[in-house]
Amino acid sequence: MGCYWPPAMVILDGETLEPLKMVSTMSYTKGAGEFVQEARVAAIVASHFNPEWIVNLKESGQTWLVDYSQLSKPGRPLPITMIDTERFLHDGGWALKRYFIVAANAVNKLIVIDTKTREFVAEVEAGVRPHPGRGSNWTHPTYGPVWATGNIGSPEVTVVGVDPEKHPQYAWKVVKKIQLPYTGNLFIKTHPNSPWVIVDFPMSPSPQAAASLCAIDKRKLEVTKCWEVPGARELKARMVHPEFNKGGTEIWVSAWGSKDTPTFIVVYDALTLKEKARITGDWVRTPTGKFNVYNTAHDIY
Repeated sequence: MGCYWPPAMVILDGETLEPLKMVSTMSYTKGAGEFVQEARVAAIVASHFNPEWIVNLKESGQTWLVDYSQLSKPGRPLPITMIDTERFLHDGGWALKRYFIVAANAVNKLIVIDTKTREFVAEVEAGVRPHPGRGSNWTHPTYGPVWATGNIGSPEVTVVGVDPEKHPQYAWKVVKKIQLPYTGNLFIKTHPNSPWVIVDFPMSPSPQAAASLCAIDKRKLEVTKCWEVPGARELKARMVHPEFNKGGTEIWVSAWGSKDTPTFIVVYDALTLKEKARITGDWVRTPTGKFNVYNTAHDIY
């Protein structure tokens, strides 16, 4: 478990939730060695290759590889490998279930960690304030496996090649910057069974943009359709967090509004992009993130 304040990570017993160890993340920045008291834990994921967690420290610009395999031994030893990466690390997600790609959003970069070799692999230039959530993965006919992030501060989706073994000429390079009609993207999502990558714009200052969504063609790498969601602007709601169902046949998007006003969650057909249903009711207030458990557990996004 990672904390913003106090700056620490806490290891809990998975069955009882008993705290086993608390580790302060106060630390020094890379290079200059400035002491950072508030080094927030920006993201934690479990490695698919080693018995360890990958922990990103936002303000200090470090990625920790935390080996939990010895916690059952006397004294509960906890080896930590510290890798200097980049300051202001934020959200991130998997590519090929091997490479953890994280946005250093204040410096407009993406950081790539190879969790198999336990090494810092690459630093990739993104747009302005990249915010991938977990990003999106798909296989392109030319570039092979790719991973993409939207950007809060620039109207584009940054698509990066991620396969150094079979497509080395594109690995860790920006293969396409897809132009969007608005800034303010916060989440980007796709599914293997859908031809689309869906992006939102809840951070845009424009009410029209905040109420809109766009669909990107995964093969053409261009925007095919954008639309304003009916009823969202009237409720002063921002459409946020597209999420596919397990089969990739539906896309669920939240209308994020005021706590004083009920809004809705809209469900789209993931092929035709036509609206199928709306979830409404007095209880639907400030809906934002919603996660399909299967997709989350299997890194489908």
